[in-house]
Amino acid sequence: MGHDAGMDLRVALIGYGTGGSVFHAPLISSVPGLRLAAVVTGDPERQRAVRDRYPEAKVLAAADRLWEASGAYDLVVVAAPNRQHVPLARTALTSGLPVVVDKPAAASAADARSLAALSAVRGLPVIPFHNRRWDGDYRTAWRLIASGALGDVLRLESRFERWRPEVRAGWKESGDPRDAGGILHDLGPHLIDQAVALFGRPERVYAEVDARRRGAAAADDAFVALTHRGGTRCHLWMSATAARPGPRFRILGSRAAYTVSGMDGQENALRAGLTPQDPEYGVTPPEAYGRLGTPGDDRPEPTENGAYQDFYAGVGRALRGEGPPPVDLGDAITGLEVIEAAIRSAQDGTVTDPGAST
Repeated sequence: MGHDAGMDLRVALIGYGTGGSVFHAPLISSVPGLRLAAVVTGDPERQRAVRDRYPEAKVLAAADRLWEASGAYDLVVVAAPNRQHVPLARTALTSGLPVVVDKPAAASAADARSLAALSAVRGLPVIPFHNRRWDGDYRTAWRLIASGALGDVLRLESRFERWRPEVRAGWKESGDPRDAGGILHDLGPHLIDQAVALFGRPERVYAEVDARRRGAAAADDAFVALTHRGGTRCHLWMSATAARPGPRFRILGSRAAYTVSGMDGQENALRAGLTPQDPEYGVTPPEAYGRLGTPGDDRPEPTENGAYQDFYAGVGRALRGEGPPPVDLGDAITGLEVIEAAIRSAQDGTVTDPGAST
C-alpha cells in the first residue's frame, strides 16, 4: 500500500448504529497507529453523538462524500445495515480503499465470492469483522484445545442465547433474504466462524430454524450441527427466545471437559463507555471463570483476557504490509456457505453438504 509507517492510518467508518458506535469507533480510536478520521451517518442525533465523543472526526451525511475524497483515507469500515455491506464494500474497493466489513460480509455466499473476486482484481483486502475470535472464553477454549488439555474434542457446544420475546421494529426482523435479517445471519456468523476457525470447513450440516415469536417474519431460534473431518461435532444454538440460557461453551474431550457460562464481557463494557485503554477492559472476574476437568475432579480455569482491539491492531499490520489480515475473507465465505446449507437443511429436514471449497 506504500503507506508511510510513521503516519496514522486514517479510517472512515460508515454507520453509527450499534455496530459503529459500540464496537468500531471505540476500538479503532483505542488502537495506536489508527485514527478515526470520518464517520458517515445521516441521522442528526447520531451526528451529534459522533461530534461529542470524537470531535476530531469529520461527520459526513452520506458515503458519496467519502468517494469524492478517497485520497484522504486509508481504510473504510462498513457498519451499515446488512443489505448495504456488499455495495458499499465494492464502491470502496473501486475507489482504491481497503475495507473492513461487519458480519455477515454479504447476504449470500455468491455475493461474498464476487466481493473476493473484486478484492483480488484490485489488490486490496476485504477483512470480515469476526471480532468474536477475540472473546475471552473462546480464546480460553482455543488454548485448552491446542494444548491437548481436553484430549481429542468429541463435541463442542456453543450458544448465544437471549430472552427477547417481543418482535422489535427494524431490518433485523425482515423476512426479505436481501436484508439478511434473522438470527442465523445475526449470531450465526460468530458461532459458525468460531467453529470453522477451530476445526475447519464442516463436511456435513444439519439445522433446525424457527420463527417462534408472535408476528416474527425472520428466524429467531436456531440449532446448527456441524460434523468436521476427524469426527468432531459442533452443536451451535442461537436464540432470542431462551428464557434461561444454557452454558456459553460446553466442550467435551476424551480427557476432560471445559464449561463456561455467561457472555464475554467486552460488549457490555463497550456499551458502558469503557475502551480497551481501561485496565479492567476484557478482564473476567474469577467468579465467572469456567471449569476444567471431569466429574468430581474439576477446577476453575482462568479466562483469557478478551481483546477485540487485537482485530484492529491486526488490520493495521496488514495494511502496512507487516502480516496477513486478522481474518480471511475465505472464512466468511465458508460461514455463509454453512448458513445456506443450514437453511436448506431446515427447509427439507436433511443433512446437507456446505458445498465444495471455492
